[in-house]
Amino acid sequence: MVTKSASAKPINLALQGGGSHGAITWGVLDRLLEDTRLVIHGVSGTSAGAMNAVVLADGMARGGRDGARRALEVFWKAVSDSARFSPIQRTFWDKMTGNYSLDHSPGYLFMEGLSRMFSPYDLNPMGVNPLRKLLDDLVDFRAVNALRDLDVYVTATNVRTGRPRIFSCGEVTADAVLASACLPQMFPAVEIDGEAYWDGGYSGNPALYPLVSHHSTPDIVVVQINPIVRHDLPRSAREIMNRVNEISFNSSLLKELRTIHLMQRLAQDRNLDLGTYTHTYLHLIHAELEVQDLVASSKLNAEWDYLRKLFHAGRAWADAWLATSFDRIGVESTLDFDAMFGDTHLPSPAMVPSRAAE
Repeated sequence: MVTKSASAKPINLALQGGGSHGAITWGVLDRLLEDTRLVIHGVSGTSAGAMNAVVLADGMARGGRDGARRALEVFWKAVSDSARFSPIQRTFWDKMTGNYSLDHSPGYLFMEGLSRMFSPYDLNPMGVNPLRKLLDDLVDFRAVNALRDLDVYVTATNVRTGRPRIFSCGEVTADAVLASACLPQMFPAVEIDGEAYWDGGYSGNPALYPLVSHHSTPDIVVVQINPIVRHDLPRSAREIMNRVNEISFNSSLLKELRTIHLMQRLAQDRNLDLGTYTHTYLHLIHAELEVQDLVASSKLNAEWDYLRKLFHAGRAWADAWLATSFDRIGVESTLDFDAMFGDTHLPSPAMVPSRAAE
């Protein structure tokens, strides 16, 4: 059961994926759950964001906000414990210098090269995924689907159509979460109801539209853990490939944000009521300078010290956001669209034909 005070401000959460960098989101959630002035009504998550979402919901069902905080810590500790004997480990020098990148890890480099020559159907035909056991052991999906005060949405990408599928109440299962986190270079596609699914980041990272139509609150808080902007031009083959992946995994979120922004500009300039789009308030928890140091290979680093470091960074992000934005929840958006899209050109409302002109 979701516990809340009578005066708590309701919010929806949109949680991005990013491998072990999802521990940043764990820290954000821990801080938000600690604040009794807030109550979470809906969560949309993709990949690691989907895992955070279902663990949060399961913890809520077991013991309210404190139960959710405990469940998240138990889950991330279990992730770390399961990776202790992985062949993908930091080098001795990286450990000595405090570098959490895996760019020089022999195991990582071997697996990276192997994945370019062989598909997961060759290397992992049985589709073995260690995260399945964690989800089966730690998450009661019946309780997640039975929650009435907290709606969970998990996004995966339909391999055949390329479109997102949103798994919602009654459909949120371990398979749905594994599909949402299914990187096609590492795992065979997850089949659900006769369809094959890959990572949801390709089509909705995370999907916002289930939350836009969520009538319990107009406020959507996006937890963005992937770099939107890279200040340094990528030059090496690995840097270029990593930047391409970042752009790809951010593109669906940016498109949805642009759409909402354009609809709100139309509503404002023409004095129209465009339904839920008109009354949606968007907020972003993100730290652009900090994510510049997050190397893509470290998404596979699950050492407990590293996850705790990311966790504390996430708590600090949430702290900073609460200090500057809490009073504006339920009043207006705190996301600066002009800053986010300053290098792009949205069409002027005057250029968009009205229905009367059609």
